[in-house]
Amino acid sequence: MSSTSQKHKEFVGEPMGEKGVREIAGIGEVLGKRLTDKGYDKAYVVLGQFLILKKNEELFLDWMKEEVGANKKQGGDAYSCLKQWCEAFL
Repeated sequence: MSSTSQKHKEFVGEPMGEKGVREIAGIGEVLGKRLTDKGYDKAYVVLGQFLILKKNEELFLDWMKEEVGANKKQGGDAYSCLKQWCEAFL
């Protein structure tokens, strides 16, 4: 498994709560603003979309690309982060 960022470790290390969308690994200032502008202002809202897509990596990456223009690395980092959070808390 590839190494994970500090942001990733912090996200998956605790319950979701009211975390902002930019706290998800792979989502920075630009993607965070795009997501927020489309109504995905909290991490749990993006998690909901992740679950609607049945935790499917290909579908999630396509959604991130189409919805906010995420590249493969950004989408992949967000996917891994949400997947690992689900494994820990669901």
